[in-house]
Amino acid sequence: MSEKKINGAEALIMSLERCGIEMTFGIPGGAAIPLYDAIYDTRKNMKFVLVRHEQNAAHEADGYARATGKPAAVLVTSGPGAVNTVTGIMTAHMDSVPMIVITGQSSREMLGKDAFQEADVFNLTMPVVKHSYLLKNVNDIPRIIKEAYHIATTGRPGPVLIDVPKDVGTDIFTGDWDAPINLPAYKPEKCGYEPETLQKIADALAASRRPVILSGHGVALSGAEKELLHLAETLQAPVTSTLLGKGTFPDSHPLSLHGLGMHGTAYANRAIVEADLIMVIGARLDDRILGIPSEFGKNAVKIHVDIDHSEFGKMVTPQIACHGDAKTVLQDLQPLLKRGDTAEWLHRLEGFKKKWPLTFSRRGGLHPPQIIAELSKLTKGRAIVTTDVGQNQMWAWQFYQCDKPWRFISSGGAGTMGFGLPSAIGAQLGRPDELVVAIVGDGGFQMTMSDLATLATHNLPVKIILMNNHYLGMVRQWQDMFYDERYSSVDLEGNPDFAKLAQAYGILGLNLKRATDIPKILKKAIEHPGPALINAEVVRRAEVYPMVPPGKSLAEVVLSHPRRKPGRPAGSRNKTAAKRIQSSGKKEPQS
Repeated sequence: MSEKKINGAEALIMSLERCGIEMTFGIPGGAAIPLYDAIYDTRKNMKFVLVRHEQNAAHEADGYARATGKPAAVLVTSGPGAVNTVTGIMTAHMDSVPMIVITGQSSREMLGKDAFQEADVFNLTMPVVKHSYLLKNVNDIPRIIKEAYHIATTGRPGPVLIDVPKDVGTDIFTGDWDAPINLPAYKPEKCGYEPETLQKIADALAASRRPVILSGHGVALSGAEKELLHLAETLQAPVTSTLLGKGTFPDSHPLSLHGLGMHGTAYANRAIVEADLIMVIGARLDDRILGIPSEFGKNAVKIHVDIDHSEFGKMVTPQIACHGDAKTVLQDLQPLLKRGDTAEWLHRLEGFKKKWPLTFSRRGGLHPPQIIAELSKLTKGRAIVTTDVGQNQMWAWQFYQCDKPWRFISSGGAGTMGFGLPSAIGAQLGRPDELVVAIVGDGGFQMTMSDLATLATHNLPVKIILMNNHYLGMVRQWQDMFYDERYSSVDLEGNPDFAKLAQAYGILGLNLKRATDIPKILKKAIEHPGPALINAEVVRRAEVYPMVPPGKSLAEVVLSHPRRKPGRPAGSRNKTAAKRIQSSGKKEPQS
């Protein structure tokens, strides 16, 4: 029992600290005032960061978790405050990122009566959380906080929401600090497989002559990068990765095929087409990776290793499914591995790399890949790079080379515009001694740029590279390719002077207009001790290639803009036009 009389709000803050929460992001409001009052003199070690919008709070907690591997908390008020976090919660849920979201709520006697700023946050967020609580008893606080932390950080990680009525925060706490968690139905397993499954995997790998390993976010979440490297080198098997798997296998390694899927490398996509075995580790095989699911590695034996058994057969049915944590599975598999006979296969893939390298134009103005390639060279791939969503994200994925996980932080499943800046803030707070660079577009940046204030207030040395093409670039690219250049609502007329905007917050603002100035401007920003923003006036109609058009297989990758307009995709007015997209394998690749 507690010795000193404290209220529920104080018990909640103390419980967060007892669980090891070191960072909380949020902004107060009426229903959350008791919780914020408790922060005033109850917290001892936990740092609180005031944001300018609740969506940013969730993204900052997300970036912190991805950069450190530790969950952070989000603390917001009821109604619109809570609802504003939903985008960030969904982003974390789609990408298996742990966080604890605490929302203020109307008093218990007002629940369901349309009180001021009341919203049914419990049910609103149900599809995008790993678990949720409506806290009705003040004495349940220590147990529920411990349960939330345990659920968020074990198995397949994810966000957990706790909705706290205002009067629960003001009730006197008389409960048991050491109350045990009570989750009889929740049993996350790192080892949910039999030895026979491992032997089947080892036998299939030994028989393969054209294997490909696909590494996903689960490899990073389990810390299995060393085991993955051992697997690939023992088998002499090439490795490709998902967007969130970037860095789980070194980009600089000779066996690396880099990214796979819609904007992956042509040689990675071709390897999947020709493979006789595909081993998927910690990846959920979404539509951007597969192309046409029925065509994905149709001649290959498929092995799927994942901690979430619900992923097996969701999109592709594997011949061998192994339910377990990636690190545990690969460690147990090591004694059974034999060196592969893949010399001929690797030679063929080297030919593909030479035939279809990632490259880009250097003519006609400033091109985004030029900036990212120079950044990669300047930082030697050691910076933590966060991205927004769209063309800037794909260019960063393609041209920023990194050899370790958690160096590339991006919204994968949700594709959330506005993610780049706030996630960089969270990453920088979690890794204060690291160089953090946010690569953003002018569209997404304007959705969350209010937290330039947070960046400036804490003098965080985040560097922002803003690819300013005055367009919603990826949408424009699709309208160009599939909608007969009918550019609808993509011209960002009215963009501000971003360098001056940064300066208005007390942040170094720089303009970049010429390719020859890239090294100088990047060095100036990186060497600046505080935050800096580079407004890069890039060519307006730069496009991202390679590209697997929607509804096409990985064999039908397009390496450059088709000479003939392919028309609209199936389902639009011109249904037959989409059929005109053909493989561009004979053309010189360019981005």
